[in-house]
Amino acid sequence: MRILFACQFYAPSVGGVQEVMRQVAERLVARGHQVIVATTKLPARDFDMLHGVEIKEFNVSGNFVSGMAGEIEAYQEYAVAGNFDAVMIMAAQQWTFDALWPVLDRIKCQKVFVPCGFSDFYVPAYAKYFQQLPGVLRKINHLVFHSTQYRDIDFARAHGIENLSIIPVGASEEVFNVASDASFRVRHGIPETSFLFLTVGSFTGLKGHLELANAFSRLTLGEGQHATLILNGNDVQGVDLSLSGLVSKCIGLVRTYGMQYSCGRIWKMFLGTGATPKKIASRINASQANKQVLITNFSRPELTQAFMAADLFVFASNIEYSPLVLYESAAAGTPFLSVKVGNAEEIARWTGAGVMCPSTVDERGYTRVDEGVLAQSMAELMQQKDRLATLGAAGKKNWSEGYTWKTIAIQYEQLFQQLLKKSPA
Repeated sequence: MRILFACQFYAPSVGGVQEVMRQVAERLVARGHQVIVATTKLPARDFDMLHGVEIKEFNVSGNFVSGMAGEIEAYQEYAVAGNFDAVMIMAAQQWTFDALWPVLDRIKCQKVFVPCGFSDFYVPAYAKYFQQLPGVLRKINHLVFHSTQYRDIDFARAHGIENLSIIPVGASEEVFNVASDASFRVRHGIPETSFLFLTVGSFTGLKGHLELANAFSRLTLGEGQHATLILNGNDVQGVDLSLSGLVSKCIGLVRTYGMQYSCGRIWKMFLGTGATPKKIASRINASQANKQVLITNFSRPELTQAFMAADLFVFASNIEYSPLVLYESAAAGTPFLSVKVGNAEEIARWTGAGVMCPSTVDERGYTRVDEGVLAQSMAELMQQKDRLATLGAAGKKNWSEGYTWKTIAIQYEQLFQQLLKKSPA
């Protein structure tokens, strides 16, 4: 099969969507298919082929709500005239999906769409977007969801859309079927007896680093106990710091979120005011002798070792769809504690590796956790070593049996083959 994948960002950019698309694309290529990825042109990308996957760049930015600019027509014509057997677009509210709305009828091959959670579903500026979306979705041959119950699949069902499948995400068998490195703790100055907490996510301000740092600061330890927290993540990527880029960013924020929210966000961004994970980490390291915080951006092999060395993965993110890091924790044999974000509860059940921390969801769909409650949940699990061992072992077993990328890529292959049998391109 000749398949076009479309996603706003792709390698070397790092993120959940990028990882899902890369893992599936590379495995489909390994199984004999041709996969081309249409994506945003990035200055850091100096290749047009990666592990057999062809990359077609387009200089496009924006979305339906903020406005799109760049090589929109070139992208549309490429999708229409590319002689593909199937096109799979990942994530709503991105130009790679929104720009195809006007030409969906002209794309005669099988069209598959993975909505990825509708992160701005509750944002007033997106009201018109979601009013028009049901008509757009009816032009898609098949929809793929990563969760059995979330705002995106609930939306589809509410509008009578039945051509859908559930295909979960997962973690890489090549990455996690490796030996644990016993020298990891020594390498990073972590005492062997220290209870090691880990969280992973880009430092966007929405991945729970701040909440977790505050909770760790409030964590009560028993006499003789020591705890370490690793906050791992990369800084926000792809930010255009030119005057025109900053102006465009500000205009986009105002259009989407309104003047009051945008002004506060821009003010904090420029002045660096308020608490930050780094400030809290410095305070803990300077004043609490029985605790330490490491802020890291590990390479992939070292991050895998961090997952394996950790006693508990903790996730306090504000907004997610189906967080890959929870599957990665399970793949490492490490139990996780997560707030109720995205389909974290479902992942906890599927993998058998997770415990949920009480949390709430606000009117915009963002998960909020009381930092004292999070600290208490962390403290309780620290004392339940047998339970943690059982959770970790269950997660490793269940991941290897059903949530490797090899297994998931075959599910996508079978979906494409079934669609082509019903209606060949």
